[in-house]
Formats: sequence, structure tokens, C-alpha cells
Amino acid sequence: MNNNSSVTRKAAEQQYIDIYNETREAICQHSAEPMNVLRDGAFDDFKRLGFPTRKVERYKYTDVAQYFEPNYGLNLSRLEIPVDPYKAFRCDVPNLSTSLYFLVNDAFFDKALPKVQLPEGVTIDSLSKVAKENPGFIENFYGKIANTGEDAITALNTMLAQDGLLIHVKKNVVVDRTVQVINILRSDVDMMVNRRVLIVMEEGAEAKFLFCDHAADDRHFLTTQVIEAFVADNASLDLYCLEETHAKNVRFSNLYIDQQANSRVNHNIITLHNGVTRNRTDLVFNGEGAKCSLCGCVIADKEQHVDNNTLIDHKVGHCTSHELYKYVLDDKATGAFAGRVLVRHGAQKTTSDEVNQNLCGTKTARMYTQPMLEIYADDVKCSHGSTVGQLNDQALFYMEQRGISRKEAKLLLEFAFINEVIDKMQMEPLRDRLHHLVEKRFRGELSKCEGCKLCK
Repeated sequence: MNNNSSVTRKAAEQQYIDIYNETREAICQHSAEPMNVLRDGAFDDFKRLGFPTRKVERYKYTDVAQYFEPNYGLNLSRLEIPVDPYKAFRCDVPNLSTSLYFLVNDAFFDKALPKVQLPEGVTIDSLSKVAKENPGFIENFYGKIANTGEDAITALNTMLAQDGLLIHVKKNVVVDRTVQVINILRSDVDMMVNRRVLIVMEEGAEAKFLFCDHAADDRHFLTTQVIEAFVADNASLDLYCLEETHAKNVRFSNLYIDQQANSRVNHNIITLHNGVTRNRTDLVFNGEGAKCSLCGCVIADKEQHVDNNTLIDHKVGHCTSHELYKYVLDDKATGAFAGRVLVRHGAQKTTSDEVNQNLCGTKTARMYTQPMLEIYADDVKCSHGSTVGQLNDQALFYMEQRGISRKEAKLLLEFAFINEVIDKMQMEPLRDRLHHLVEKRFRGELSKCEGCKLCK
């Protein structure tokens, strides 16, 4: 590490150490005890770890400290942000018949709620509110799989997060209607947001969620997000995440998933517009017969940076994992994918496949890819592969010969390439809508989210 980056790192770390020391009382006062009880331990972990350098294996493609060095505002006193998202924001990104909820920065918007009632046994609410009302329940789950001792971003989020979202689906409850959560970044000054999400799916529960990230203001935003998802025996969770922000947005999101026996998880993450994004997914199979599918698609141009890092831990046998990540990079965009599949001793009858495919549309776009298999069992079926290439010249020539312009031919080939990921989605209306959005993104028509009055 050179001298400059070392100085940047120390300055960035010290800034957050000082913030915590000076505002700890205010942070705790405006949150709830189950969240507060973990703060000091997380703070000690953050001081010990510091921001990861590129020498840390899982962060080798993103220089973290530089993004935390600027001085961002923090709403630690929980001042109300003046916005009614239901009036101001009409997100027809997916154009779905959904139950629609909003988080404004990190706070659950409860002044108006969807008119359509969710089934009995489903709770969607402010995390800190439920933590005050039912602390025992939150204590059972909060911070249990998001390990602050191992990751500095998780530690930072745990020491500063004051609120977020709780999703709880009780035993055998099936939620037919998709639940859509819009995360709106809204501020009149440059702002840091630390958001926490806790998802608890009890035995046999089933639900589909769509998280959409949007930025309502032309400000610099820095977001840390930690999601903990507990998926019990025979439960099913579909979690789709769509990011459509802008070039001034920096996002660090860590997702931790605990899967029990015969459970099913589909996770699909789509980056359409951003500045700097780093998504980390850690999934552990803790019960036999479980299945997961992790998919991602990235469309990036200009100087956008998208880094997806995954770990699937086959702790027990008879589980199946599938990964498919695709990137289309243009201009000076940078993409990174590192996916590790760990098959432990005794995890026999494991099936796993991991694929990362990438297109670089220019000589200045950069893609880094690192698929990894680490296997300590002998009765397994595992594969991994990665490709980085450019558009097929012969295909382009063929289409041009038939009267299709080079620009349109390039678009059609990129569109076909990315569609494989979108087709994996289980929700047909969302699939159709995303096909439309991706096409608009390639055509350069999607500079802002559709239907959002805040952005105009």
C-alpha cells in the first residue's frame, strides 16, 4: 500500500472513530436496546480491523477507504425528512401489483401504508420500533449472522445503524402478493445512510420481495446496508434487488443468508445505474436438501464501478447452489466478480455450478473475475467457469449485411446476452418489465427512474 492510500485510510477510520466517540449517546437515544447492545463490540471490531485494503482477499478489487474519506452528513438525531413518497414517487419500474413500502434513507415510512392488507402473520415495519415493542424476538436474530469481527463494513454499519426494516413471515404463511420496498435516498446535503434489514422466514413460509434503490436528490450519498435473512425449514424466499441511482452514489451492501433444511432462496441483483457499488453475499447451508440460486446482471458505462463478491458455504450435504453473473461494460467502467464456493468435510452429494460471463464494449472497460471452488468432500458435482470477451464481429457483420445499423446490432446482442439472467426470475410481470428497462438502459433512455417525480 502506498503512502497516500495509507494516509487516506487512517484519516477515514479516525473520522468514524471520532463520530462514534462524540455521538454515541445520541445514536443510542434514537434507536432501540437490541441494536444498542451490539454497538460497542462492533466499534471495537472496527477499530481493530480498520477499512480493508486491497490486500484483503475479498476487497482486492475495490479501494474502500477512499469512498469513506469525504465528510458526509449523518442524521443521528433522526430529524424528519420532508417527503411523502406515496405522493412524490410513483415507481413503475416493475409496474407490478405490489404491496408498496418505503424507506426514506434508513427510516421506515409509516405515515401512510399500503391499502391492501397482507395476510395475517406477516409483519413489515420499522426495525427499531419492533425492537422496542418486542426486544426478545429481535435479540434472537439481530447481529447473529452478520459477523462484525470479520468485516469492517458490517462493523461500521452495526455501530452506526439506528433503524431499518423488519420483515417477519410466520410459520406456513404464504404471501402471494409481491412486497416491494423502495429505498429512497433523500437529502439537501451530502449524506451517509446506514440501513439495517432483518428478514425472518419461519418454517414453511413463502414470500417474494423486490427492493429498489433510488436517489431522489442530486447529492453525494454513501450507503452502508446490512441484510440478515433467516430462512427456516421448508421456507422459500425470493429477494430481488434493483439499483437505479446515479453517478454520485456509493453503495456498500452486505447480505447474510442462513438456510435450513429443504429451504429455497432465489436472490437476483440488478445494477442499472450507479456510481460505485459493492455487493457482498454470504450464504450458509445449515440444513440438508436446501437450494439456492444467486444471479446478477450489471450494465455499466462512463466510470461506474460494480463489484459483486459471493461466498456459498456448503456446510452440510445434499444441497444445491447455482450462480450466474453477467456484466456488460462500456466506456471506462470497471466490473469485478469474485465467487467462492466452499464444500466442507462431510458435505457429500453437493451440487454446485458457478458461471460468470462478461462483455467489454470498449478497450478501456475493465473486468476482473475470480470464480473459486474449495472442496473437502469427494462425492460432489461442482463446476465453475468465467469468460471475458467482446461482441462477436461476425454476428455484427451478419446483422449489418441485413440492413441493421451497427449501433442497433450492438444493442441487440448486448440485450440478448443479459436477458439470460432476467429470465431466471420467478415473477413474470417483473421479468417483462425488466426486459423493457434493460433495453431502455442500453439505448441511453434510462437516465432516471421512470415515474419518479422527485427526480425530474
